Amino acid sequence: MENTIKRYWKGLEELRNDASFVRNANSEFAPTPPGENEYENLVDGTGTHRRDFLKVLGFGMAAVSLAACETPVKKAIPYLNKPEGEFPTIANWYASTYAEGGDYASVLVKTREGRPIKLEPNTLSSVSSGVSARVHGSLLGLYDIEKLKGPAKGTDTKVSWEQVDKDIMGQLAQVAGSGTPIRLISSTIISPSTKAVIADFTAKYPATTHIQYDANSASALLKANGGIIPAFDFSKAKTIVGIDCDFLGTWLMPGTFARQYAETRKLSSEKGGKKEMSRHYQFESILSLTGSNADYRTAVKPSQIGSVVTALYNKIAAGTGGKSVSASAANIPNIDKAAADLIAAKGQALVVAGTNDPAIQTVISSINTLLGSYGSTIDTGSPLNVRQGDDVAMNGFIDELKGGRVGAVMFLNANPVYDHPRGAEIAAALPKVPLSVSFADRADETASLTKYICPASHYLESWGDAEPRSGYYSLTQPAISLIYNTRQAESSLLKWAGKNADYHEYVKAYWRSTMYSQAAGGGFDQFWIKSLHDGVFEPKKGTSQPASTSMATDVDAASAAISRTFKAGGSDLELVLYEKVGMGTGSLANNPWIQEFPDPITKACWDNYACLAKATATELGVEQGDIVKVDLKGKALELPVVIQPGQAPGTVAVAIGYGREKAGKSANGVGVNVYPWATFVGGYLSFMPGTASITKTGDFRDIAQTQTHDTVMGRESVLQDTVLSDYKKNVMAGRFVPEVETSEGPKEATDITLWNGHNYKNHSWGMVIDLNSCTGCGACVIGCQSENNVSVVGRQEVINRREMHWIRIDRYYSSKSAESLDALEEAAENPEVTFQPLMCQHCNNAPCETVCPVLATTHSSEGLNQMTYNRCVGTRYCANNCPYKVRRFNWFKYFDNDNFDYHFNNDLGKMVINPEVTVRSRGVIEKCSMCVQRIQEGKLTARRERRRPVDGEIVTACAQTCPTNAITFGDMNDPESRISKILEVEREGRAFHMLEEINVRPQISYLTKIRNKEAEQPGMADA
Repeated sequence: MENTIKRYWKGLEELRNDASFVRNANSEFAPTPPGENEYENLVDGTGTHRRDFLKVLGFGMAAVSLAACETPVKKAIPYLNKPEGEFPTIANWYASTYAEGGDYASVLVKTREGRPIKLEPNTLSSVSSGVSARVHGSLLGLYDIEKLKGPAKGTDTKVSWEQVDKDIMGQLAQVAGSGTPIRLISSTIISPSTKAVIADFTAKYPATTHIQYDANSASALLKANGGIIPAFDFSKAKTIVGIDCDFLGTWLMPGTFARQYAETRKLSSEKGGKKEMSRHYQFESILSLTGSNADYRTAVKPSQIGSVVTALYNKIAAGTGGKSVSASAANIPNIDKAAADLIAAKGQALVVAGTNDPAIQTVISSINTLLGSYGSTIDTGSPLNVRQGDDVAMNGFIDELKGGRVGAVMFLNANPVYDHPRGAEIAAALPKVPLSVSFADRADETASLTKYICPASHYLESWGDAEPRSGYYSLTQPAISLIYNTRQAESSLLKWAGKNADYHEYVKAYWRSTMYSQAAGGGFDQFWIKSLHDGVFEPKKGTSQPASTSMATDVDAASAAISRTFKAGGSDLELVLYEKVGMGTGSLANNPWIQEFPDPITKACWDNYACLAKATATELGVEQGDIVKVDLKGKALELPVVIQPGQAPGTVAVAIGYGREKAGKSANGVGVNVYPWATFVGGYLSFMPGTASITKTGDFRDIAQTQTHDTVMGRESVLQDTVLSDYKKNVMAGRFVPEVETSEGPKEATDITLWNGHNYKNHSWGMVIDLNSCTGCGACVIGCQSENNVSVVGRQEVINRREMHWIRIDRYYSSKSAESLDALEEAAENPEVTFQPLMCQHCNNAPCETVCPVLATTHSSEGLNQMTYNRCVGTRYCANNCPYKVRRFNWFKYFDNDNFDYHFNNDLGKMVINPEVTVRSRGVIEKCSMCVQRIQEGKLTARRERRRPVDGEIVTACAQTCPTNAITFGDMNDPESRISKILEVEREGRAFHMLEEINVRPQISYLTKIRNKEAEQPGMADA
């Protein structure tokens, strides 16, 4: 034994004489060379005291530790009343705002020992709902080691802010003196105070023009609605028609729309509750998240979109007394039915289109006018402020840039060299501009070509505000001091304009002069503190201006334009570009949480690919994983193939947001950049660029998918669904009641057990998941990952089926037919889709508990299936015995392994880890704990106050982040809890347990999926 110990361990005396140890120690603890400051560029140069012991830590950890040791800003207001300062183990909360590139969310930031570790929804906001996967991922960006540590002048990253300011102000003066234009290019800005800063800068330099653009543009929608984007309210619509519009996934404000949409899809779980729901039609080329939730979905080619719009308009005009337009005849399934239902729901109908074509949007406005939607489901009095980009203005800027007519250009939250179709033209012209500045946090594709980079702080280090919808405001406040030597872009612009560069004071003064006048009495300090505490200020919950009841449009001219642009017919292969729910436009590409987030439809991650319908792939002779060359007018790229049910035949779809070259280790080289394929029609950005050709290269690439089966393969107990008409007749419609044959005759499977059962005397924690409310967005997946320190494993490990997510969203297609087992396993050509969140079911008769040889998995007295990590020896018997396959084996020490350097194994990345949850090492099984740390915290709080926990104060991360409230968590022993009241009604209704026939008796119940369609039409195959 002694010899064995000496082989693996060395005492300090031995280490002292070990050459490699001495060499590494000298490297790790090397003294600071004379004249150098080892902490240079770590903070903002305000003379913060540095603790000597941090010298032994890595640069990143030292930086964030120093920042976390300080109160973020002395006037930041914690969300909850906490003692002044920070206390170990006690969380502080700050209300803040995520507003990046047109996306918006009002959030609460959880900090531990000064480190932001979790984002949660701010329920005081009436605009945003839940926290999306993308917003959750933004937290990880705070700790990204790829960011610049300070300003840069060309390749010089040691330059000071003083020198940069002096140089830029001098050059701005020269440009202003020469009278040449100054251009400020940004993505959509929804901050009123930032716009005021830009106005002050423009006043100093009158040659300045601010141009906004969006990588996924809604410019045509703005034009068709008189320069505004109306606020759409899906909760007021009985009939909804979406045309090429992923309003639940990526269009405008999907979180808000998802909440509204779910209100119309929920079937009350109360006695005597409603049994009505909206009806949703979808016409689209790709199978989008929204289309997958539709009752009737029709797959059409991009060239047919115009025919869909004009045909729908004419049928509605004929039924409402409107004027018809000339349009080519179109035989499109479900058009007649959709038009009839829209007319029947007049005043409670809504039609939306995502196509960025002014003519399409004009006809859609005319349809909504005929249906009486303006003033009911569409509010123009309090419009949305997201996606304000102007395609025409941006194209004009690029022409100016190429012509050498721009004297200075600045890029704010913008990377057009990467995400604009004319990015190559910008890249070629940018070095010729006398002054170019980027406020990017890293030397990205655009910033690396500018003469100066003035890195802006992360939003969790910043002050600011937002107005996502007219009359609805929110505040951004820092939750941590500056980690690096960065500065808000607003402060830079103010300084260069000769103003006070303290943007915090600027925001406060701006609110004093504007929002305060709308407050209901009280002094400004009181108003300001309350606004910071709440995070939102909504003086007018309603319209700020009278809402229009119609939209004046020239529908004849629009129809003629559609006929010229959209020429349906032909067998050409048409290309479609689309935005993924998780990846978005690519600004968060260097984020391993986002990269490993499985797309809700394809279930693939770490790549983009060429999506083809089964029939199209067969015609081309390609299979899944084959690498093909997609050629669009001489621009060819190679992509792996994904066979996608629901895809319109004769189309190929590719996601934007990939192919980054200068973003960071997690992003560079992942996928290909397809922005150059996008085109412009009449000056407006189009993601339908035309016909393409595909050739097989002979190469192959595995697709990293977290789900490789498409259907439930005829197993009725996995997923249960029915149609509304049947549910109205029988609340148990669609339910599967398992029976087994016994000597006493048939019995329900749940009556047979080898277990004695459990007696939960105090609490019995459980969940109910409403399949009607779950849209499959996946926000819960990243919410759980953030809360529970779930590891990122990388592309190859996902291919090896070793993903670690504790909750997954299973996506099931309806089968091709029931004629044979093979047909049951194959998805229909245009399938119905159901999403089923699946985590550990916390079975009462748990198969995992019976086979663990070391009692690492046990049952608690409150209904939880527990894991004791330091007892687990990794036999994986429990995983093999789990019927739901929700247990994850930790194959590697992902947090400290160079092969998995996606974020956490650097010191800075570890700062996002939640200290309330164990970081698991390799060789153990891990799974959903039902956020037991939150349960324990809630119980302890209640015990200190000598009471029982109140229903709703303990919520799991997945339930909390869900924008549609599809997940209900609570104590089933509390008769007043919401979960108890749901189950009281639904135990003899929609509530079922997955795989009920094996009688494992889960703590998690599902509510049957109900579709609002005709009973005689099985699936969407004929749609």
